[in-house]
Amino acid sequence: MDDITSETAQTVAVGQLRAFIERIERLEEEKKTISEDIKEVYAEMKGTGFDTKAVRSIIRLRKKEEHERQEEEAMIQLYKDALGMG
Repeated sequence: MDDITSETAQTVAVGQLRAFIERIERLEEEKKTISEDIKEVYAEMKGTGFDTKAVRSIIRLRKKEEHERQEEEAMIQLYKDALGMG
């Protein structure tokens, strides 16, 4: 009976594993599609004259909390001042 129970458990585990892997594969494909869409938007922006490097910086900053942005900006200003760039 142990062999049957063990075999059933392995079958269930294999089924779960396959389901997880297939979900990950679908999500990876969606991620690839979204990444391509984002690249297209940046290309469109660049084509209309926007500086995409600046836009990427703005997007990165917008992901942060206000206090995190302020701390980062203060540290950058401190370093710039120290290097005579202020």
